[in-house]
Amino acid sequence: MHVDAATLGAIGVIVVGLATATGAWIGKRGENMIGGFSSLVDNLQEERDKVRSQLAENETRLAAAHAELEGERAGKAELLRQITELTTENARLHARIAELGGTPS
Repeated sequence: MHVDAATLGAIGVIVVGLATATGAWIGKRGENMIGGFSSLVDNLQEERDKVRSQLAENETRLAAAHAELEGERAGKAELLRQITELTTENARLHARIAELGGTPS
């Protein structure tokens, strides 16, 4: 079987055309896959940034709650000190009243 030059040229053009079309199709699929991957990465980064922001807000609120609790503890400690001081003073006063011949009410 003999194939002339024109037929070989036509077959070559068809093969090159098919190869070019296949390459373009594969390239487009890769481009779509890369675009999808890029979109996924962007979504993950946005979600990560949102969670980081929520974490920072929670940490700020937690620090404020700890500070408030410490203030309340300090206030409680001061009140307990005053109660102890007043109880001691009352006992001293009761004793002094008794020394002076009275009955504490």
